[in-house]
Amino acid sequence: MASARNPNLVSVSGQARPIFKVSDTAAFSDAEAAWARVNGFTAKASQLLVVPDASGEPAKAFLGTGNNYDPMMLRGLAARLPEGDWQMVGAASDAEAQQEAVAFGLGGYVFDRYKPSKEKPQARLVVGEGVDLDAVSRIVAACALTREMVDTPAQDMGPLQLETIGREIAEENGASFSVIVGDALLEENYPAVHAVGRAATPARAPRVIEMGWNLDKTDWPLVALVGKGVVFDTGGLDLKGAAGMRNMKKDMGGAAHALSLGRLVMQSGLKLRLVVLVAAVENAVSGDAFRPGDILSSRKGLTIEIGNTDAEGRLILSDILTRAGEHNPDLTVDFATLTGAARIALGPELPPLYTADDTLAAGVAASAKAVSDPLWRMPLWDGYNASLDSEIADVRNDSAAWAQAGSVTAALFLQKFAPESGSWAHMDVFAWNPRNRTGYAEGGEAQTLRAWFHYLSNSFANRGAR
Repeated sequence: MASARNPNLVSVSGQARPIFKVSDTAAFSDAEAAWARVNGFTAKASQLLVVPDASGEPAKAFLGTGNNYDPMMLRGLAARLPEGDWQMVGAASDAEAQQEAVAFGLGGYVFDRYKPSKEKPQARLVVGEGVDLDAVSRIVAACALTREMVDTPAQDMGPLQLETIGREIAEENGASFSVIVGDALLEENYPAVHAVGRAATPARAPRVIEMGWNLDKTDWPLVALVGKGVVFDTGGLDLKGAAGMRNMKKDMGGAAHALSLGRLVMQSGLKLRLVVLVAAVENAVSGDAFRPGDILSSRKGLTIEIGNTDAEGRLILSDILTRAGEHNPDLTVDFATLTGAARIALGPELPPLYTADDTLAAGVAASAKAVSDPLWRMPLWDGYNASLDSEIADVRNDSAAWAQAGSVTAALFLQKFAPESGSWAHMDVFAWNPRNRTGYAEGGEAQTLRAWFHYLSNSFANRGAR
């Protein structure tokens, strides 16, 4: 799990062929313009034109930028360029060159655990002196870890495997590590986590995983990263249909984000204290499964009426958000593949951000733009809180139908359990690429991880505790 330098990125090379970014073909030589016409190259965004020399060997390349250049256009180049070393020409700044290197590295991801990929030599990007190649490799590795965890089927990515990955991260980075498993969750007051996961087989018993790093540095700000780790979601007794269940191996995507971002923070040595909390469960069906109409207890003491057993992610998050609050964090961020409503609202590529902190929202949005890792702030609309009212419990886990805005009401549910100290943000990530395109393989995806790391690195670390 160490983040060695990415093999597709190098800092030295005997000879690297240039890649020029162009928005049109006006400056092409006559020969280049003729070659562009033959290949249908018009400099549209992400178009690639490889130009041969007199002997027919690749000599240089042009990357179309269209009207707006985004460094993430390089995600597709590792697979599209001919083998050999290449170098971008004309980065506007070291920061842009850094993002180009990250994009090129992200595009090299392949999930080949069960079907080894054919050995196809890939192109390498030679980066300049202004690029911190170690930092780039750590970011690329964090995203790859997230994607690999999400891509791995539930048979090989159960609660125990999440625990093992968390333990390895802690050991590698000198962090504390603890885990509470099975019926011990009741003794330690994680009743909602236990209820959701108790129907699984003993080998896949529910658990709460916790890591702590730099906790003795009391002058540094404390960040809590919280992840939903539903390793497979059948929907419980409110069983999903076949289509809805097909990709539910990815329902631990929030945990994958929290663990990977936590590892990245530790490896990068950011000057902050860190707590990582993951609730790992399988929402299975058995005689012991929790039922619609049940009233669950929670760590916070609020009772929860179960209207739908397929709204289980918010239940396990309620307990570990409460646990996060016991650390008095300055910032809490939870990641969860929580609602289909978020996809209906914003689609698969634009995860919603929920927070009541305007300054935090603006800062994270700026970071998202800086590293081309998009998100969109959505409202914690107080008027929909009434949809969570229950006649026989403190709150219900499925909002009343009149509210309709399922992603918003899910966030409002979580807000009831969010830490009272510091700021809280909720990311309703999809963690998945539903279409296969060059540089974005269909399957697991890291969403907003780079944005949050940029924010923590540039706007939060080093500022001192409250």
